[in-house]
Amino acid sequence: MTSEASPGPGPDPDSPRRPQRSLAGRLVFVAAVWSTVALALAGIFLVSLYQRASERAFDAQLEIHINALISGMLETEAGADGATATLSAPDYSGDPRFSLPLSGWYWTVRHAENADILYASKSLVGDPLNVPGIGRNDSSAGFISGPGGDEIRVLQQRISIGDTSYIIAVGAATAGFWTDIYEFGRMVTLTLCLVGLGLILAIFLQVRIGLKPLARLRASLSAVRQGEAERIDEALPREIAPLAVELNALIVSNREIVERARTHVGNLAHGLKTPLSVISNEARAAGGPLAEKVSEQAAIMSTQIQHHLERARMAAQRRVIGVSCETQPVLARLIRAMDKIYQDKGISVGFEQSGEIRFRGESQDLEEMGGNLIDNACKWAASRVSVKVAPLSDPATNRDMFTIIVEDDGPGLTREERAEAVKRGRRLDETVPGTGLGLSIVADLAALYGGTLELDGSALGGLKATLTLPALGQV
Repeated sequence: MTSEASPGPGPDPDSPRRPQRSLAGRLVFVAAVWSTVALALAGIFLVSLYQRASERAFDAQLEIHINALISGMLETEAGADGATATLSAPDYSGDPRFSLPLSGWYWTVRHAENADILYASKSLVGDPLNVPGIGRNDSSAGFISGPGGDEIRVLQQRISIGDTSYIIAVGAATAGFWTDIYEFGRMVTLTLCLVGLGLILAIFLQVRIGLKPLARLRASLSAVRQGEAERIDEALPREIAPLAVELNALIVSNREIVERARTHVGNLAHGLKTPLSVISNEARAAGGPLAEKVSEQAAIMSTQIQHHLERARMAAQRRVIGVSCETQPVLARLIRAMDKIYQDKGISVGFEQSGEIRFRGESQDLEEMGGNLIDNACKWAASRVSVKVAPLSDPATNRDMFTIIVEDDGPGLTREERAEAVKRGRRLDETVPGTGLGLSIVADLAALYGGTLELDGSALGGLKATLTLPALGQV
């Protein structure tokens, strides 16, 4: 029986990596954060502007009342030295709110030097209006606590009559003032929230539409990878069209490299086989112990050369981008060939496949792996060989895989013999023709595709070989 060399599992180039955070998510998140910050700052700025405008309008009303008070208190008398102004008790009835007790509208007249109150509105009903001094300023405005604990907006103005200075203060409750500002702030907040939601939706749509060419590029690249297309569609926006051009150039370069590698492998094989054949023929013709030794070593060299040439060819083919094939036609063709080769033994080869399965690789590789396994089973089977193909989901890597299970009713192998059979070039039975590389090539090629080859006992009584390979998908 032929045997194999099973290399240690190498790195799987197709193993999935954890995806990074979505590019669309990043763009939407950053734009949403900046929009939210900008709208919040805009809202604060608008409310601040409205508050300042409201304060100026409020102060303008208070200034009107101050001017009315001043005009009502000043009396002009004509004298020898000209007209002189004197201060009298104001009779201000321009606004009835100054006459209603605790109405929220108040005025006072006091000395600038000692802050003694000379006159006050009837609305104060004896409660003082504790206003701060204005220093040397002619006027000032601010908020104080008025009668009853209400907040008061007070405007003060200094006037001078002769050598005496007076301060006239007019104040009004700010309840309505702040209510207007709060209402304006609420409306601004609601409006900006709606604007923000609209902006986020617009940003999301813009990102989705803007990144749609990348989705087309991904779909086109996937079609090439699955063998459905040979080139990537270059009809893309000018920002990413060069990327498609470079990818197409990479695909062409990859195929050229593979073709050169195949040509080199073929030339090397022909260049080495001819001298080895000459050496072997000369040794057989010469006879004798030395000739037998030379013939033996030439056979070993031929086996090693064949093995490494196969590995080189397989490694080159594994790098081809965008190739795949259906498993059913390839395996069915192999089984028909084996039926003809082993028709004298009366071997019955059964074939069963679950649905349509595509091998993610070249049909030549699948043909070589399947052919070696089926041929090996037919060599040792008594009368029956079973070939089953089924999909397999690998939860460890989240990859689509499939298995080819080949069983025979031959003598089989013990556990120790199966361990021995995985050594390259070892033949457990020298009476059966072969180089001992069949299963080794299968294992090597499967490993290059990220698959495995396992040997076990079969329910038919012989050997069970399970080949696991990557699939594009099952239908």
